[in-house]
Amino acid sequence: MSTPVPARPDALTGSPDASRPGLFPRLAAEGFGSLILAVTGLGVPLFSIPQSSPMPAALAAGLAVTAAMLAFGHVSGGHFNPAITLGHLLAGRIRAGAAAAYVAAQLAGASLGALALYAVLRTLPGIADSRTAFDTVTAGFGEHSIVQAPLAAVLLLEVIGAAIIVSVFLGAAARGRANSAAAPVAVGLTFAALLQLGQAVGNLPFNPARAAASAFFSSGWALEQLWVFLAAPLAGAAVAGLVFRTFRAGEQAGEHAVPASGPGAESGGSTGSDVSDVSDVSDDEGDAAPVAAPTGGVAVSRKDSDGGASEAQEFFEGKRG
Repeated sequence: MSTPVPARPDALTGSPDASRPGLFPRLAAEGFGSLILAVTGLGVPLFSIPQSSPMPAALAAGLAVTAAMLAFGHVSGGHFNPAITLGHLLAGRIRAGAAAAYVAAQLAGASLGALALYAVLRTLPGIADSRTAFDTVTAGFGEHSIVQAPLAAVLLLEVIGAAIIVSVFLGAAARGRANSAAAPVAVGLTFAALLQLGQAVGNLPFNPARAAASAFFSSGWALEQLWVFLAAPLAGAAVAGLVFRTFRAGEQAGEHAVPASGPGAESGGSTGSDVSDVSDVSDDEGDAAPVAAPTGGVAVSRKDSDGGASEAQEFFEGKRG
């Protein structure tokens, strides 16, 4: 007979947890990290002179991503990008309610960062129109692209770029990696490389929060074209998240396999090295608690054993493909 496991606090309540902070500290971390990315990613190209800039804007933005992940990743996971959050949702690593709250915090933080830059622009006597100045760092296509890139080209690049970034994040930051500290470096370098490409085409940010923040303080055309830079990266993130969901399904199938024969198979006993099985259906962002199985049995999650969760809820908690 298994020992009852105490109920784990729900991630959406913000209740303290023994292993990670509640929801509200995580939202604060996501908001502040997004602010850092907006200030750096928009501020460096906005206030630098290309001919004398000691550091490319893309590299500065990539370093900011690495720094923010190192500073806040242990609190919230270090998403700072709605595309990454959507990838985690579809990969089964975060609940739908928490994901929505993450996105709201990211949009708020990035908007505050852009607002701070806009306020600085208003104080500079040499800049007559702050919105026109913001146009130079805002994502656009067609006549608002540096190389006059058409809509189709921008859509394709945003989808592919976001899929790459989300894939690197999900793979590098997965639980059980030998060197998880390398994840911020891998994600930051990937961002830097892709932003170098994106800036050459039309300031493509591969981040809906940053795209929205810059569009809010630019000329009217930016808001008209904003839908592209919201929908395309989310589509790429969805592809990456669903691909990683299949990886996880394969891993869980291997972990939950019942041996057909061996010591203790018929009696339900265990060997000396297999005292108890513990299954965790989530990674650092997940919210379902592991449940210890009876000796020699297969571990199941609490919601699976109760049988009360709906199919949709099980999908978003990563337990149903």
